[in-house]
Amino acid sequence: MRVDRGGLTRRSLRVVLAEDSVLLREGLIGLLGRCGHEVVAAVGDATALVAAVEEHEPDIVVTDVRMPPGFQDEGLHAAVALREKRPALPVLVLSQYVQRAYAADLLDSGGGSGVGYLLKDRVGQVAEFVDALSEVADGGTVVDPEVVRQLLRRRRDPLERLTPREREVLALVAEGKSNAAVAKALVVSEAAVGKHIGSILAKLDLPPAEETHRRVLAVLAYLRA
Repeated sequence: MRVDRGGLTRRSLRVVLAEDSVLLREGLIGLLGRCGHEVVAAVGDATALVAAVEEHEPDIVVTDVRMPPGFQDEGLHAAVALREKRPALPVLVLSQYVQRAYAADLLDSGGGSGVGYLLKDRVGQVAEFVDALSEVADGGTVVDPEVVRQLLRRRRDPLERLTPREREVLALVAEGKSNAAVAKALVVSEAAVGKHIGSILAKLDLPPAEETHRRVLAVLAYLRA
C-alpha cells in the first residue's frame, strides 16, 4: 500500500507492460516505479505479452495496440484474448489512435469491468494516468472521451460516410464484380475504381490485416446496412 500526495491510500500493483517502443516502455517502467508499482515484465510484442501474463499472473496489464510483427492491432487483439480466458484480469490499453474493431470487444469483455482504453497523450497527464490505472485495477472502467465518440459513431450506419459514387462502387463489388467489371459498368478507369475502394476500406475502418479479406468485410458491411 502507498499514500499519494492527495492523502489517498492506494495499493501497489504488479504490472505486465507491453509496448514496442523502447523509449516509451522504459519511461512507463520508471513512472510506474515512482508511483509505487512493480513492473514484473516489460515486453515488446503480443506473443510475449500473453506468455508474461501466464508466467506472472499480474494485477493489471498495460498494453499498446500496435506491436510486432504486423504493427496493426496485435496488442489489442491479445488483450481481448486474455480477457476471454481471464475475464477478471484488469487491462488498460494505451494507443495513439482508436482501433474500433477490437475496442468494442475489449470494453464488452468481463462485463465491462476492470478495463480501460486511453489515448497515449493521456500518459503525459501523470495524475490522470495513475488514477486510471488504479481504477481499472480495482474493477472500474476508464474510457477516453475520444474513444467513446468514435465507438458511438461506429454504431451508426457504417455506410453514411461514403460518397454516392463510393456506394455505387461498393454495390457493384457486392455483386461479385471485379475492379475491371466495376470500371466498365461505371465508365471509369480501373485506377479510379481502385482509389474508390481504398477510400471505402478506410472509411469503414478496415486497415490492412493478414487474417482478413477487407473486400469481403466491406461487402458484409454493405449487406448489413
